[in-house]
Amino acid sequence: MDKFREFYDVISDPAGYAREWRDKNGKPVIGTFCSYAPEEVILASGALGYRLFGSGADIAKADAHIQSYACSLVRGAMEDSLNGALEFLDGTVFPHTCDSIQRLSDIWRMNNRTGFHLDLVMPVKLDTDSSRDYMADIIRRFKVELAEKTGAAITEEDLRGAIDTCNQIRNTMQRLYSLRIENPGVIKGEDMHSLVKAGMMMDRYRFLELVKEIADDLEKVTAAETKPGKRIVLSGGLCNMPDVYGIIEKSGAYVVTDDLCTGSRFFEGNIAEDGDLLEAIARRYSNRNVCPAKHSGIRTRGENLVRIARESRADGVLYIFLKFCDPHGFDYPYLKEMLEENGIPCLLYEMEEQLLSGGQFETRCQAFMEML
Repeated sequence: MDKFREFYDVISDPAGYAREWRDKNGKPVIGTFCSYAPEEVILASGALGYRLFGSGADIAKADAHIQSYACSLVRGAMEDSLNGALEFLDGTVFPHTCDSIQRLSDIWRMNNRTGFHLDLVMPVKLDTDSSRDYMADIIRRFKVELAEKTGAAITEEDLRGAIDTCNQIRNTMQRLYSLRIENPGVIKGEDMHSLVKAGMMMDRYRFLELVKEIADDLEKVTAAETKPGKRIVLSGGLCNMPDVYGIIEKSGAYVVTDDLCTGSRFFEGNIAEDGDLLEAIARRYSNRNVCPAKHSGIRTRGENLVRIARESRADGVLYIFLKFCDPHGFDYPYLKEMLEENGIPCLLYEMEEQLLSGGQFETRCQAFMEML
């Protein structure tokens, strides 16, 4: 579909896109490392929120600053910055999530020239009233600090407009996710991958315009040509966003939905557009399904994954995470146990770099599909 061409162009050269956007609009580009970065506030400031994934370049300079057992997302982003590939950034935002991102924040501050540096020391435990109050205070402080750094007067009207835009994006993305569940062949996995990844880096107003057109078109498709195949839920820590979908489809399956921070969780949960807007933003980040670096109950993530698998009528769950990602590594055993208790098969695949070893991954996928 021609409408996906723009997404492919963005993800093929995201830095080039960001530079061009910055030159055209005269507004800052702000790098973020996590889906807990409040993009509504960034959008309200007039800036472009730019999710940092790492380019997949060979690691050379970063090893002098970061231990080799840090994940490839952390090492790859550091390598890009030291190589000057991120010189277009006017600032970088570090929400405190996993230990590696927190330590990267300190190292980044001392060694890189990517504009201003903001830490968001968000609560880890999210299921108490005090943590929700604290989250709201952090969002308020972030708004003040971001306004100071960018020189933007972030007004109530700016916030309301940004929240409305982000809510529309989430609603439209949820429509696309529902369409995939009902008819997996309605959109190719690689097209969905390009759309999701581009949506974290490109102009949000343009992105909304494009995804609305795509969702409207796809809703008119009553029966896409879909080969028989297993229905798979993708989970884990695919922060580097490799395109695994083509390999999975070649193995005889379809990804019908996911539980990823670079996927459904990024587009999950709307924000109330009345009352205290900053509190409303904080509630969204407190109430959405958590990543393993946050806590909202001992079995919450497992229960959510089981629910997603059941509601999407999945045949199995493919759990992929970056090597040395401790939060997801610690998370997997109990998730696997809960899935198996509910009769849902699960396969674990660990990768180290952004680009997969395609042959090995395809072999594992094929074996998993045969087992299913």
